[in-house]
Amino acid sequence: MHSHRPGADAGAGGGDIVEMSSAAAAPPPHEGRDRERVIPHSGPLSKKSGPRKSARFAESVSAPLSAPPPRASPSSSAADDDDYVEITLDVRDDSVAVHSVKPAHHGGPGGAGGAEDPDVTLLARTLENRRSSSYGHSVIRNASSRIKQVSQELRRLASVNRRGGAGGRTLDRSKSAAAHALKGLKFISKAEGAKGWEAVEERFDKLAQNGLLHRSKFGQCIGMREPEFAGELFDALARRRNISGDTISKAELLEFWDQISDTSFDGRLQTFFDMVDKDADGRITEEEVKEIITLSASANKLSKVQEQSEEYARLIMEELDPGNQGYIELYNLEMLLLQAPSQSVRIGTTNSRNLSQMLSQSLRPTPEPNPLRRWYRRAGYFLEDNWRRVWVMLLWLSICAGLFAWKFVQYRRRYVFEVMGYCVCVAKGGAETLKFNMALILLPVCRNTITWIRNRTAAARVVPFDDNLNFHKVVAVGITVGAALHIISHLTCDFPRLLHATDAEYAPLAPYFGERRPPNYWWFVKGTEGWTGLVMLVLMAVAFTLATPWFRRGRLRLPGPLRRLTGFNAFWYSHHCFVVVYALLIVHGHFLYLTKKWQKKSTWMYLAVPMALYACERLTRALRSSVRPVRILKVAVYPGNVLSLHFSKPQGFRYKSGQYIFVNCAAVSPFQWHPFSITSAPQDDYVSVHIRTLGDWTRELKNVFSRVCRPPAEGKSGLLRAEYDRDGGAMTNPSFPKVLIDGPYGAPAQDYKQYDVVLLVGLGIGATPMISIIKDIINNMKMLDGDLEVGAGSTNDASVSAASFRTSRAYFYWVTREQGSFEWFRGVMDEVAETDKKGVIELHNYCTSVYEEGDARSALIAMLQSLNHAKHGVDVVSGTRVKTHFARPNWRNVYKRIALNHRDQRVGVFYCGAPVLTKELRELAQDFSRKTNTKFDFHKENF
Repeated sequence: MHSHRPGADAGAGGGDIVEMSSAAAAPPPHEGRDRERVIPHSGPLSKKSGPRKSARFAESVSAPLSAPPPRASPSSSAADDDDYVEITLDVRDDSVAVHSVKPAHHGGPGGAGGAEDPDVTLLARTLENRRSSSYGHSVIRNASSRIKQVSQELRRLASVNRRGGAGGRTLDRSKSAAAHALKGLKFISKAEGAKGWEAVEERFDKLAQNGLLHRSKFGQCIGMREPEFAGELFDALARRRNISGDTISKAELLEFWDQISDTSFDGRLQTFFDMVDKDADGRITEEEVKEIITLSASANKLSKVQEQSEEYARLIMEELDPGNQGYIELYNLEMLLLQAPSQSVRIGTTNSRNLSQMLSQSLRPTPEPNPLRRWYRRAGYFLEDNWRRVWVMLLWLSICAGLFAWKFVQYRRRYVFEVMGYCVCVAKGGAETLKFNMALILLPVCRNTITWIRNRTAAARVVPFDDNLNFHKVVAVGITVGAALHIISHLTCDFPRLLHATDAEYAPLAPYFGERRPPNYWWFVKGTEGWTGLVMLVLMAVAFTLATPWFRRGRLRLPGPLRRLTGFNAFWYSHHCFVVVYALLIVHGHFLYLTKKWQKKSTWMYLAVPMALYACERLTRALRSSVRPVRILKVAVYPGNVLSLHFSKPQGFRYKSGQYIFVNCAAVSPFQWHPFSITSAPQDDYVSVHIRTLGDWTRELKNVFSRVCRPPAEGKSGLLRAEYDRDGGAMTNPSFPKVLIDGPYGAPAQDYKQYDVVLLVGLGIGATPMISIIKDIINNMKMLDGDLEVGAGSTNDASVSAASFRTSRAYFYWVTREQGSFEWFRGVMDEVAETDKKGVIELHNYCTSVYEEGDARSALIAMLQSLNHAKHGVDVVSGTRVKTHFARPNWRNVYKRIALNHRDQRVGVFYCGAPVLTKELRELAQDFSRKTNTKFDFHKENF
């Protein structure tokens, strides 16, 4: 509606009086959206008119129940005039107060009588007494907000006056904002009318008995996975049609389907209302609201909302039933839907929308018809994204090929070639690459060395240290190839040829194999060269097999005792059998058939430096963990099988956000060390990790600590907790198991400070390194503002860190399946919401168990979430100050929005979580980097 601010015309007495009228008549269809305000103000607002100034406004408050005629007749115009109400507002500089509300008489003396409408009187009293917004937590101080509130009350009033009977609850909101706010109340994910009916009909034929479908199979028939919600929907549809019993025919199912797949907002709103209104009296009681909240929470796997359903039902009734009538009606439910804001982030300004359209056009794939150009472009893109990996792989392959060729040519020129042929050349070439790779494979797991190099040198710019474990696996493949060439050539070709050689052919080889010719094949196997080679083959085959994802992550379901071959324990112990393998390799390399001079036995030369470096690494780990004892300060067990450990910070322990440590607990296993991302910030006086139960070791660790924990006190998070009391004695403090830590070690996320803008993505427990980064950003902001005090031991490091801090914007997306997961880092979320006054960090929590925005199964949760957050500032899903989004993010829109907000900038994308999302995020980063002027650098944590 047209608003008017008097400005300089305001009287000295305080404010102008503006009289405006609002009509309950809708504009004709041909007038369009902009013609909702049909009459401009007609009263002057000049100072000469006296202390009270008036202006008349007309607004379409509510559409009629039936479609309006193309042209309004005189009689209809007269009827519409009767629906006008006159509202007198006291307009001041910073507020608008309601002075009076009364019917407007457009018909002159022959118009309506002077008696006031009781509903109008009630409206006036309500508006005059209401000093806060409908949510009750903030006072509206500007005129536009007040007028909007009046408009909503008028809509409610018009709906009250026009409803009547059962049919009166059917509203036509062709211009309603609800269609935009909720995108329709979908009852199933894909309701495409006739097309969807074909699949429903097919399932009906399979599920029905004697031509009737039972209520228990209704959800399965229409494609709804939640049997409870489907059952309630069945009951609502049956009540509306006076169908008794628990079975329906195909014709009745078709009627149900037509209503479910109705794309109109009003039809779906009516269906949703019928689900809540179980006694079909047109009114919803608090008990019915509680039941539908419980049902919606169950369908969305929100156990905490389900537990507090009574409290939330009371909250909704307080909002929609201010008169304490004990019930709400359809128009109340619609108002609540209208007030629920959209979950998605939209780009608002016209300029940004135009940029968004241009960006969308540039991102459309443009196929290249020329295959050579297409290949050239793809090759260029690949090199641009992977040049560091490419040069390392080319160097490694070149060295392997060079070593193989060198030995191949060397033995091609020796006499043994005349007896054994090319087989011996292949065997010796494969052996040379095997020795090189057995030495090289140790370097990627020398974590202390890699961390030192990446922290102290510029080598990380050209060497992809983040791919150290992937390179370790690639070298393992090279070992497999080299071992296969060596073993197969010897066993199937060289030895049989030597056994079948003539005496003349064998004579030159006697110094290598003995004066007497080997009598049989067993002679080769039982010799030192033979049995050491075969034992190494078996151990390597076992270790390589148990290191594959199928065995290491326990994806295979083996019977009985064979289950011990799966899981991390089997991988860990089999991998440490390589100590025996390296010992046997040195022995095998010393007792060679065709090489007798020690200086030509090169196995020990390859292995000496890498084995010494790796031994120092392990010795450093053992000494450092024992010299740096830690005390457990706090233990908490959270929903989702997550264990949180807080350690005292060892003297001289310095780390960066995004790095990880190894943890050892002798009560579980004295030998095993497991890596976990650090969740505390470098400025904290403690070190914390969050460990999710995913395997044998983590499960036993959780059990060990759960025994010393107790249920938390009031106001404390977690299912179980135990804390160390610095002032308490030995008898009062819990007896924690002894824990050792080793580290820190470098990880991709530690490089986030190289970027002005970062996109942090955590999937489930993968949020752990991102939480440390978020806390680090907050602490650096506080230090720059002078709000954070640091200890004396870390003052210099903290000041240097703050001085080099360059991140100006951070987007954090945390995607998790379970509602209880948000308890893990609830304190961090609340701290960001409270302290980040400059809006540097943008938090987005996504709960994938909740149905997407607009789905009827999550509609009430969305209403409740908006209402509770506005009233109490707390999200009903996460329990934090950060509002939770539903379903999964649209990652293309996320990248698109960041590209629009940060043009001509480089954005660091850091992801930690399951591999399922890696490909999509990496491809989007590449696509947007190539087609926009915003460059995205993708980094992934490797485990």
